[in-house]
Amino acid sequence: MKISRPRYGSLQFWPRKRAEHFLPSVNWDAIKGEGFLGFISYKAGMATAIVKDSTPKSMTLGKKMAVPVTFLEMPPMRIYSVRFYKDGKVMTEVIVSNDRELKRVVKVAKNPSKNLDSVKDFDDIRAILYSMPKSAGIKKTPDMAEIGIGGKDKLNFVKNYIGKDINVSDLKGDLFDVRGLTKGKGLSGPVHRFGISLKQHKSEKGVRKPGSLGPWHPARVIFRVPLSGQLGMFSRPHYNLKVLASSSISSDKVKLKPFKNYGNIKTNYLVLHGSVQGPAKRQVLLTAPLRPSLKQTRKKLEMIEVHI
Repeated sequence: MKISRPRYGSLQFWPRKRAEHFLPSVNWDAIKGEGFLGFISYKAGMATAIVKDSTPKSMTLGKKMAVPVTFLEMPPMRIYSVRFYKDGKVMTEVIVSNDRELKRVVKVAKNPSKNLDSVKDFDDIRAILYSMPKSAGIKKTPDMAEIGIGGKDKLNFVKNYIGKDINVSDLKGDLFDVRGLTKGKGLSGPVHRFGISLKQHKSEKGVRKPGSLGPWHPARVIFRVPLSGQLGMFSRPHYNLKVLASSSISSDKVKLKPFKNYGNIKTNYLVLHGSVQGPAKRQVLLTAPLRPSLKQTRKKLEMIEVHI
Protein backbone atom coordinates (compact mmCIF):
# COMPACT_ATOMS: atom_id res chain seq x y z
CA MET A 1 0.00 0.00 0.00
CA LYS A 2 1.38 3.39 -1.03
CA ILE A 3 1.16 6.06 1.64
CA SER A 4 0.49 9.51 0.17
CA ARG A 5 -0.82 12.86 1.27
CA PRO A 6 -1.33 16.32 -0.23
CA ARG A 7 1.72 18.57 -0.09
CA TYR A 8 1.98 21.29 2.56
CA GLY A 9 1.88 24.98 1.69
CA SER A 10 0.32 26.65 -1.31
CA LEU A 11 2.58 27.26 -4.30
CA GLN A 12 0.39 30.21 -5.24
CA PHE A 13 2.40 32.31 -2.77
CA TRP A 14 5.91 31.25 -3.73
CA PRO A 15 8.57 32.31 -2.89
CA ARG A 16 7.67 32.94 0.74
CA LYS A 17 9.85 35.98 1.30
CA ARG A 18 9.42 39.49 2.62
CA ALA A 19 7.72 41.86 0.19
CA GLU A 20 9.88 44.60 -1.34
CA HIS A 21 7.22 47.33 -1.18
CA PHE A 22 4.52 48.15 1.34
CA LEU A 23 2.03 49.06 -1.38
CA PRO A 24 1.73 46.32 -4.02
CA SER A 25 1.34 46.91 -7.75
CA VAL A 26 -2.13 46.37 -9.19
CA ASN A 27 -3.34 45.23 -12.59
CA TRP A 28 -5.58 48.23 -13.21
CA ASP A 29 -6.69 46.95 -16.62
CA ALA A 30 -8.74 44.24 -14.89
CA ILE A 31 -10.54 46.65 -12.52
CA LYS A 32 -13.61 48.53 -13.71
CA GLY A 33 -15.07 51.70 -12.24
CA GLU A 34 -15.37 55.47 -12.46
CA GLY A 35 -12.86 58.11 -11.37
CA PHE A 36 -9.86 57.13 -9.27
CA LEU A 37 -9.88 53.37 -8.76
CA GLY A 38 -7.71 53.35 -5.64
CA PHE A 39 -6.88 55.19 -2.42
CA ILE A 40 -3.96 55.01 0.02
CA SER A 41 -5.19 54.50 3.58
CA TYR A 42 -3.78 53.61 7.00
CA LYS A 43 -5.08 50.97 9.38
CA ALA A 44 -6.17 52.45 12.70
CA GLY A 45 -7.52 49.33 14.38
CA MET A 46 -10.49 47.05 14.88
CA ALA A 47 -13.66 47.41 16.91
CA THR A 48 -17.06 45.79 17.47
CA ALA A 49 -20.03 47.47 15.82
CA ILE A 50 -23.72 47.02 16.58
CA VAL A 51 -25.54 47.00 13.24
CA LYS A 52 -29.10 46.58 12.06
CA ASP A 53 -29.53 44.12 9.21
CA SER A 54 -31.74 45.40 6.37
CA THR A 55 -30.60 42.86 3.76
CA PRO A 56 -33.58 41.47 1.80
CA LYS A 57 -34.38 37.80 2.54
CA SER A 58 -31.75 37.70 5.29
CA MET A 59 -32.21 35.35 8.26
CA THR A 60 -31.44 38.28 10.56
CA LEU A 61 -33.62 40.82 8.74
CA GLY A 62 -34.60 43.68 11.07
CA LYS A 63 -32.45 42.38 13.92
CA LYS A 64 -29.44 43.88 15.65
CA MET A 65 -26.16 42.01 15.71
CA ALA A 66 -22.52 42.55 16.63
CA VAL A 67 -19.96 42.41 13.81
CA PRO A 68 -16.18 43.03 13.64
CA VAL A 69 -15.17 46.21 11.82
CA THR A 70 -11.89 47.86 10.82
CA PHE A 71 -11.24 51.60 10.83
CA LEU A 72 -9.05 52.97 8.04
CA GLU A 73 -7.87 56.57 8.20
CA MET A 74 -7.95 58.24 4.78
CA PRO A 75 -5.83 61.41 4.71
CA PRO A 76 -6.07 63.40 1.46
CA MET A 77 -3.92 62.58 -1.55
CA ARG A 78 -2.51 64.64 -4.42
CA ILE A 79 -1.22 63.97 -7.92
CA TYR A 80 2.56 63.78 -8.34
CA SER A 81 2.68 62.83 -12.02
CA VAL A 82 0.56 61.55 -14.89
CA ARG A 83 1.62 58.51 -16.91
CA PHE A 84 0.56 58.02 -20.51
CA TYR A 85 0.44 54.43 -21.73
CA LYS A 86 0.67 53.04 -25.25
CA ASP A 87 0.24 49.31 -25.96
CA GLY A 88 0.64 48.48 -22.28
CA LYS A 89 3.92 50.38 -21.83
CA VAL A 90 4.70 53.77 -20.31
CA MET A 91 5.12 56.17 -23.22
CA THR A 92 5.81 59.34 -21.21
CA GLU A 93 5.37 60.68 -17.69
CA VAL A 94 4.56 64.31 -16.90
CA ILE A 95 5.42 65.53 -13.39
CA VAL A 96 2.87 68.09 -12.19
CA SER A 97 3.80 68.66 -8.53
CA ASN A 98 6.79 70.03 -6.62
CA ASP A 99 5.41 69.69 -3.10
CA ARG A 100 8.22 70.01 -0.59
CA GLU A 101 6.93 66.97 1.31
CA LEU A 102 7.94 64.87 -1.71
CA LYS A 103 11.62 65.64 -1.09
CA ARG A 104 11.60 62.80 1.43
CA VAL A 105 10.82 60.31 -1.36
CA VAL A 106 11.86 61.61 -4.80
CA LYS A 107 13.81 64.43 -6.42
CA VAL A 108 11.43 67.33 -6.89
CA ALA A 109 11.57 69.42 -10.05
CA LYS A 110 11.81 73.18 -9.59
CA ASN A 111 9.39 73.98 -12.41
CA PRO A 112 7.06 71.03 -12.99
CA SER A 113 5.18 70.89 -16.28
CA LYS A 114 1.42 71.04 -16.14
CA ASN A 115 0.81 70.97 -19.90
CA LEU A 116 -0.81 67.58 -20.42
CA ASP A 117 -2.30 68.53 -23.80
CA SER A 118 1.10 68.24 -25.50
CA VAL A 119 0.87 64.42 -25.30
CA LYS A 120 -1.17 63.13 -28.23
CA ASP A 121 -0.69 59.45 -29.02
CA PHE A 122 -1.77 57.32 -26.03
CA ASP A 123 -4.44 54.79 -25.16
CA ASP A 124 -4.51 54.89 -21.34
CA ILE A 125 -3.78 57.28 -18.47
CA ARG A 126 -2.80 56.54 -14.89
CA ALA A 127 -1.76 58.86 -12.09
CA ILE A 128 1.00 58.62 -9.49
CA LEU A 129 -0.63 59.76 -6.27
CA TYR A 130 1.01 60.49 -2.93
CA SER A 131 -0.62 60.52 0.48
CA MET A 132 -0.27 63.18 3.16
CA PRO A 133 0.04 61.19 6.42
CA LYS A 134 1.54 64.21 8.16
CA SER A 135 -1.95 65.73 8.36
CA ALA A 136 -3.08 62.64 10.28
CA GLY A 137 -0.05 62.64 12.58
CA ILE A 138 1.00 59.14 11.46
CA LYS A 139 4.41 59.96 9.98
CA LYS A 140 6.12 62.56 7.78
CA THR A 141 7.13 60.54 4.73
CA PRO A 142 4.35 60.28 2.11
CA ASP A 143 3.50 57.01 0.38
CA MET A 144 3.25 56.88 -3.40
CA ALA A 145 1.34 54.51 -5.65
CA GLU A 146 0.18 54.27 -9.23
CA ILE A 147 -3.60 54.54 -9.34
CA GLY A 148 -5.77 53.61 -12.30
CA ILE A 149 -8.49 55.88 -13.64
CA GLY A 150 -11.89 54.79 -14.90
CA GLY A 151 -14.28 56.53 -17.24
CA LYS A 152 -14.21 57.89 -20.78
CA ASP A 153 -12.57 61.33 -20.65
CA LYS A 154 -9.62 60.49 -18.39
CA LEU A 155 -7.44 63.42 -19.45
CA ASN A 156 -9.90 66.13 -18.43
CA PHE A 157 -10.68 64.22 -15.25
CA VAL A 158 -7.01 64.27 -14.20
CA LYS A 159 -6.54 67.94 -15.11
CA ASN A 160 -9.37 68.90 -12.73
CA TYR A 161 -7.47 67.40 -9.77
CA ILE A 162 -3.97 68.80 -10.42
CA GLY A 163 -2.90 70.75 -7.33
CA LYS A 164 -6.08 69.80 -5.45
CA ASP A 165 -6.75 67.38 -2.61
CA ILE A 166 -8.30 64.00 -3.41
CA ASN A 167 -10.53 62.93 -0.54
CA VAL A 168 -12.34 59.72 0.33
CA SER A 169 -15.59 61.35 -0.81
CA ASP A 170 -14.23 61.17 -4.38
CA LEU A 171 -14.35 57.37 -4.23
CA LYS A 172 -17.46 55.74 -5.65
CA GLY A 173 -19.12 52.56 -4.44
CA ASP A 174 -19.44 50.80 -1.10
CA LEU A 175 -17.45 47.66 -1.91
CA PHE A 176 -13.65 47.64 -1.97
CA ASP A 177 -10.65 45.33 -2.16
CA VAL A 178 -7.83 45.87 0.32
CA ARG A 179 -4.24 45.15 -0.75
CA GLY A 180 -1.37 45.34 1.69
CA LEU A 181 1.19 43.45 3.75
CA THR A 182 0.44 41.04 6.57
CA LYS A 183 2.03 41.28 10.01
CA GLY A 184 5.72 40.42 10.07
CA LYS A 185 6.57 37.40 12.23
CA GLY A 186 10.26 36.99 11.36
CA LEU A 187 11.96 33.59 11.33
CA SER A 188 9.46 30.75 11.91
CA GLY A 189 9.77 27.00 11.86
CA PRO A 190 8.10 24.63 9.37
CA VAL A 191 5.28 23.70 11.78
CA HIS A 192 4.08 27.31 12.04
CA ARG A 193 5.09 28.25 8.48
CA PHE A 194 3.64 25.31 6.56
CA GLY A 195 1.44 23.50 9.07
CA ILE A 196 3.28 20.16 9.08
CA SER A 197 2.48 17.66 11.83
CA LEU A 198 4.64 17.14 14.89
CA LYS A 199 6.70 13.95 14.84
CA GLN A 200 6.61 11.29 17.52
CA HIS A 201 7.88 12.54 20.86
CA LYS A 202 10.82 10.11 20.88
CA SER A 203 12.22 11.32 17.56
CA GLU A 204 15.98 11.74 17.85
CA LYS A 205 16.52 14.60 15.41
CA GLY A 206 13.79 16.98 16.45
CA VAL A 207 10.01 16.90 16.75
CA ARG A 208 9.24 20.12 14.89
CA LYS A 209 11.13 19.23 11.71
CA PRO A 210 10.23 17.41 8.49
CA GLY A 211 10.87 13.69 8.54
CA SER A 212 13.04 13.85 5.42
CA LEU A 213 14.78 16.60 3.48
CA GLY A 214 14.36 14.65 0.24
CA PRO A 215 15.86 11.71 -1.71
CA TRP A 216 19.53 11.02 -2.33
CA HIS A 217 19.07 11.98 -5.96
CA PRO A 218 18.72 14.73 -6.90
CA ALA A 219 21.43 15.40 -4.32
CA ARG A 220 20.04 18.70 -3.12
CA VAL A 221 17.19 20.07 -1.03
CA ILE A 222 14.43 21.11 -3.43
CA PHE A 223 12.19 24.10 -2.80
CA ARG A 224 9.16 21.92 -2.04
CA VAL A 225 10.60 20.77 1.31
CA PRO A 226 8.99 22.70 4.21
CA LEU A 227 11.80 24.51 6.01
CA SER A 228 12.10 27.38 8.45
CA GLY A 229 12.27 30.90 7.07
CA GLN A 230 10.56 34.27 6.83
CA LEU A 231 6.88 34.40 7.84
CA GLY A 232 4.71 37.46 7.43
CA MET A 233 5.23 40.76 5.60
CA PHE A 234 3.59 39.05 2.62
CA SER A 235 1.57 40.95 0.03
CA ARG A 236 -2.02 39.71 0.16
CA PRO A 237 -5.34 40.96 -1.26
CA HIS A 238 -8.57 40.96 0.73
CA TYR A 239 -11.59 41.00 -1.57
CA ASN A 240 -15.06 42.57 -1.32
CA LEU A 241 -15.13 44.37 2.01
CA LYS A 242 -18.35 46.29 2.64
CA VAL A 243 -18.29 49.93 3.79
CA LEU A 244 -20.49 50.37 6.86
CA ALA A 245 -19.78 54.05 7.57
CA SER A 246 -17.39 56.87 6.83
CA SER A 247 -16.47 60.24 8.30
CA SER A 248 -19.15 61.87 6.11
CA ILE A 249 -22.05 59.39 6.47
CA SER A 250 -21.43 57.93 9.93
CA SER A 251 -24.08 58.13 12.60
CA ASP A 252 -23.99 60.73 15.36
CA LYS A 253 -23.94 57.85 17.83
CA VAL A 254 -20.49 56.76 16.63
CA LYS A 255 -18.03 58.35 19.06
CA LEU A 256 -14.42 57.43 18.35
CA LYS A 257 -11.93 56.73 21.11
CA PRO A 258 -8.15 56.41 20.72
CA PHE A 259 -7.07 53.15 19.12
CA LYS A 260 -4.36 51.01 20.67
CA ASN A 261 -0.92 51.60 19.09
CA TYR A 262 -2.47 54.28 16.87
CA GLY A 263 -4.16 57.09 18.78
CA ASN A 264 -6.94 59.37 17.58
CA ILE A 265 -8.23 59.57 14.01
CA LYS A 266 -7.70 63.17 12.87
CA THR A 267 -8.81 63.08 9.21
CA ASN A 268 -11.39 61.21 7.13
CA TYR A 269 -11.97 57.52 7.72
CA LEU A 270 -13.84 54.46 6.48
CA VAL A 271 -15.38 51.65 8.51
CA LEU A 272 -15.14 48.27 6.76
CA HIS A 273 -17.00 45.11 7.71
CA GLY A 274 -14.39 42.50 8.62
CA SER A 275 -10.65 42.49 9.19
CA VAL A 276 -7.78 44.01 7.25
CA GLN A 277 -4.27 42.56 7.09
CA GLY A 278 -1.37 44.22 8.87
CA PRO A 279 -0.74 45.96 12.21
CA ALA A 280 -1.79 49.46 13.25
CA LYS A 281 -0.39 52.31 11.12
CA ARG A 282 0.21 49.91 8.19
CA GLN A 283 -0.42 51.54 4.83
CA VAL A 284 -2.90 49.64 2.67
CA LEU A 285 -4.23 50.26 -0.82
CA LEU A 286 -7.98 50.43 -1.24
CA THR A 287 -9.15 49.56 -4.77
CA ALA A 288 -12.42 49.13 -6.60
CA PRO A 289 -13.60 45.49 -6.48
CA LEU A 290 -11.96 43.15 -8.97
CA ARG A 291 -14.77 40.57 -8.79
CA PRO A 292 -17.71 42.05 -6.84
CA SER A 293 -19.79 39.26 -5.34
CA LEU A 294 -23.56 39.41 -5.37
CA LYS A 295 -23.75 38.42 -1.71
CA GLN A 296 -21.62 41.34 -0.56
CA THR A 297 -23.33 43.78 -2.93
CA ARG A 298 -26.79 42.96 -1.52
CA LYS A 299 -25.77 43.48 2.10
CA LYS A 300 -27.40 46.42 3.83
CA LEU A 301 -26.08 46.97 7.34
CA GLU A 302 -26.85 50.16 9.28
CA MET A 303 -24.25 50.89 11.96
CA ILE A 304 -25.87 52.00 15.23
CA GLU A 305 -22.97 52.17 17.65
CA VAL A 306 -19.37 51.07 17.95
CA HIS A 307 -17.28 49.76 20.84
CA ILE A 308 -13.52 50.30 20.57
